[in-house]
Amino acid sequence: MKQSGANVARKSKLYAKEHRVAFLFILLPIIGFVLFSLIPLFYSAYAAFTDWNGLGRMNFIGLDNFINLFKDEYFYKTMYNTLYLMLGIPIGLILSFMLASALSRGIKGTTIFRTVYYIPVISSLAAISILWQWAYNGDFGLVNQVLDLFGIDGPNWLQNATTVKPAIIIMTVWKGLGYSMLLYLAAIQSVPKTFYEAAELDGASSFQKFKNITWPMVKPVTFFLVVTNIIGGSQIFTEINIMTPTGGPGYSSATVVWYIWQKAFGNWQMGYASSMALILAVLVFAITAFQFYMNNRSSYKID
Repeated sequence: MKQSGANVARKSKLYAKEHRVAFLFILLPIIGFVLFSLIPLFYSAYAAFTDWNGLGRMNFIGLDNFINLFKDEYFYKTMYNTLYLMLGIPIGLILSFMLASALSRGIKGTTIFRTVYYIPVISSLAAISILWQWAYNGDFGLVNQVLDLFGIDGPNWLQNATTVKPAIIIMTVWKGLGYSMLLYLAAIQSVPKTFYEAAELDGASSFQKFKNITWPMVKPVTFFLVVTNIIGGSQIFTEINIMTPTGGPGYSSATVVWYIWQKAFGNWQMGYASSMALILAVLVFAITAFQFYMNNRSSYKID
C-alpha cells in the first residue's frame, strides 16, 4: 500500500511537471495573440468612436463616424464590389471539385498536375498580381494577344469599369484553385471503395452515387472552404492595390478593405477607418455564424 501511494505521488508530480511544460509551450502564442490581436482589436473598437488621426489625441465623438459612414456612397460601392468579387467563390469551388474528381480517377501524370495547379497557391500574391496586371494590359498583354488570334479585339481589362471586376475574379479563382482542389482530392480519395461497390450492387446510377456518397463525404471540406473563402474574400486588398492602385475607373474595383486602408493611411482618418473595420468585422462574424448554423442543420450523420 505504501509503495502504491508512492507511485501515485510520483505520477502526480510527473503530470504536474508535464502540465507546466505544456503551459510554457502554449504561453508564447497566447502572449502573441493578446499583444498583436486582442489588444489592437479593442483599441480599434474604441478608436471607431473617436476622431483619431493616428498621431494626435483621441477625442470621443460618439456615433458620428457611423452616421457619416452610412451616408458615404463610396462605402456602399466598395461593399458592393467586395460582394461582387465573392462570385469567384462558387466558381472556384465547382472547378476545383471537377479537377479533383478527374484526378481521383488515377489518370497518368496526376502528381504533375497537382504540382502545376498548386504552384500559384505558394507563389507570392504580389508577384502574381503584377504578372496578371501585365497579362491584362490593353496594348501588349498576353490575354489580348491570345484573343487577337481569334480576331477578337480585347479591351483594356483593368481600365474598363465593365471588365475590371471579372478580370480580378478570374485571377483570384486561378490563384486559389490548387488549394481547394487538393482538399477535395484528399476527401474524395478517403471515401471507402466499399460504399461505391455496395451502391453498384444496388444498381445506383453515377448521379445517385455522387448525391448519396461523394457529396455527403466531401461536404465538410466544402463547408470549410466556403467559410474561409468568405473571410478571405472580405479582406481582399493586395490584388486591388497592385492591379488597380486608384481603385479602378470610378472606384469600380475598390474593395472595402482597400477603402479602409485609403482612409486610414491616405487621409489619416484612423477613427473613421476603424468604424468601417468594425462594421466589416460584425458582418463577417454574422455571415460565418449563419454558415455554421446552416451546416449544423443539414449535417450528415452516419449511424
